[in-house]
Amino acid sequence: MSKQSKRIEALVYHAKPTPGKIKVVPTKKYASQRDLSLAYSPGVAEPCLEIEKDVENVYKYTAKGNLVAVISNGTAVLGLGNIGPEASKPVMEGKGLLFKIFADIDVFDIEVDTENIEEFIATVKNIAPTFGGINLEDIKAPEAFEIERRLKEELDIPVMHDDQHGTAIISAAALINALEIAEKKIEDVKIVVSGAGAAAISCTRLYQACGALRENIVMLDSKGVIRENRDNLTSQKAEFATHRKIDTLAEAMENADVFIGLSQPNIVSPEMLKSMAVNPIVFAMANPVPEINYQLAIDTRDDIIMATGRSDHPNQVNNVLGFPFIFRGALDVRATKINEAMKMAAVKALSKLAKEPVPEQVNIAYAETRLTFGKDYIIPKPFDPRLIAEVPPAVAKAAMESGVAKEPIEDWDRYKNSLLERLGSDNKLVRMLLSRAKTNPKRVVFAEADQLDVLKAAQIAYDEGVAHPILLGRKETIIELMEEIEFDADVPIIDPKSDEELERKNRYAKAYWEKRKRQGVTIYSAEKKMRERNYYAAMMVNVGDADTLITGYSRNYPSVVKPMLELIGMAPGVSRVATTNVMMTQRGPMFLSDTSININPTAKDLARIARMTSRVTKMFGIDPVTAMISYSNFGSSENPRAEKVKEAVLYLHKAYPDMIVDGEVQADFALNSKMLQDIFPFSKLAGRKVNTLIFPNLDSANITYKLLKELNKAESIGPIMMGMAKPVHILQLGASVDEIVNMTAISVIDAQEREKKQQK
Repeated sequence: MSKQSKRIEALVYHAKPTPGKIKVVPTKKYASQRDLSLAYSPGVAEPCLEIEKDVENVYKYTAKGNLVAVISNGTAVLGLGNIGPEASKPVMEGKGLLFKIFADIDVFDIEVDTENIEEFIATVKNIAPTFGGINLEDIKAPEAFEIERRLKEELDIPVMHDDQHGTAIISAAALINALEIAEKKIEDVKIVVSGAGAAAISCTRLYQACGALRENIVMLDSKGVIRENRDNLTSQKAEFATHRKIDTLAEAMENADVFIGLSQPNIVSPEMLKSMAVNPIVFAMANPVPEINYQLAIDTRDDIIMATGRSDHPNQVNNVLGFPFIFRGALDVRATKINEAMKMAAVKALSKLAKEPVPEQVNIAYAETRLTFGKDYIIPKPFDPRLIAEVPPAVAKAAMESGVAKEPIEDWDRYKNSLLERLGSDNKLVRMLLSRAKTNPKRVVFAEADQLDVLKAAQIAYDEGVAHPILLGRKETIIELMEEIEFDADVPIIDPKSDEELERKNRYAKAYWEKRKRQGVTIYSAEKKMRERNYYAAMMVNVGDADTLITGYSRNYPSVVKPMLELIGMAPGVSRVATTNVMMTQRGPMFLSDTSININPTAKDLARIARMTSRVTKMFGIDPVTAMISYSNFGSSENPRAEKVKEAVLYLHKAYPDMIVDGEVQADFALNSKMLQDIFPFSKLAGRKVNTLIFPNLDSANITYKLLKELNKAESIGPIMMGMAKPVHILQLGASVDEIVNMTAISVIDAQEREKKQQK
């Protein structure tokens, strides 16, 4: 895309369909006159009077506790310089957008038309009662230092100048990890800081707090090295003046271990880079053009550990890793300030997170095969969903321990869950499944391990301790893919077509023949079948060489179901197998059955499917509330299609009176408990939250779950096989890595449950 095209695209983005990037959205009902009388006069007087009695009630009755002001005078905007308050507004709106999407913090952006320090401070102080926190933005140095210092002293809510501390916190976390990789100690390294503005000063101060020694630091501004004998130094620059007799960046770079760039593009030459010490650490953070081109730098030094401010290179130092989560933690304990302890807690949390296994969704988001801690991954990625559950608690805890928290947190698990729920990323059910699987991991055959996504899922299951993978498929391909994704583990790799497996193949063939020799299977045909991965995998589970299996990624569902039914068969007392899908919706997990197998089940089939689904729901730790779905409500149609659902319900009511199930009922009534209560108060579902839907046929179930998945982006777990004699599970064609991992956890739990039953 040309520069002009990008310019037009940016302008259209901000102008259409509605100017700007943020808006106010009501959080209360407002449709009726009654609603409005509560929202405003006369009802609004009541909370006003309560706040008058105790000003702390403002957090109880208003949005103050989740509202941050992003305030600027536009004197130092995005490298654009002093462009004025109006011109800075798009940036401040953008900051508000980031606060909301990353930490669910509401923002009013405020642009102040003054460059006078006293006027600016007075303005912020006068509007502070509105807000739970103040984010200062794009204010030039040295005024920014004094403004922040004064406001922190004179206000009792958190104040932070993100340009200073955001970059400092993220780069400090990156530096700690880079030094670990370089096998250097922070107290020993020589650091060159190019730039002496607000961000550079704050970064250097934080590095000192992490252990860097002042005598090992050289700082430069536009005039060169900041030396003790220079005239007219600001107090901030004087703080880092060196006694060394050097004047230029080239001289400072000789034998330096670390370069921190917060200055100008292309000021570092390859020769300067070559003069640095072994394993140099270079953070070239000028944006959008760094102090040295990334590719040039890594071509010049193969031992370099490099970070930039750009998203198209590894190790982006991005403030969005910090400010949303720091304010989130500060707001949630009603901190009176953001102090050094809280900033250091954020540094340590980010540093630690980069060393932990990376979720697959992060790899996908950044088009990576596999992110692992190392030279190209020293800080978490901005879209890592774990950030909100790790950084705010660390900041909140530091606020409590340092005595600035007014509202301490007592239940940390509950708090972490509330953080995840804020962004609609609450995968409590998934976390429960993975945690449960880890308690007793089982041997899982991945029947299509020569498919990259399947292998990546197996790798995650192995790394997370969810399962003991057995990799089935073309051995050469599997080994090549394992090298590509750095899956370095001693796990079994089996190629059913290889002569290496001849003895086991013959054993499996004989067992298969013995079972089906009176159904037309010959020993020859049995041996031939054992060359097919799904037959082979099923036999592994059948004879006890594996506990469970996962298959179906690359083949259509019916072709995969067939060998499972032939070899594994149905559980005792089961006359019909079926599947259920768990959909992670805004109202919570929903179980939908039958999504994959029974095209037009009878009334008895529907009753059996409902019973099997009920058992699966309980396996998830959820009490089933089941609606039998139809196009009619409780006998409103005499059509046979509705009658069969009614018949299934009558059977369930008679045979299982304690089961919370009812129908036939339309989907909207099933999901709207108030509507159901009002119109059909006799129903067993009235006043209850339905979490299980049994559909009258395969069409409706399959279409519904796929619509939910695509239109509402609801995560799906399934289809989960029900009624099989052993734990085997079949994926939908082209399942994602996350879906395969989740199904692996299901298969492990299924095997665990069966093992428990056998032990009883």
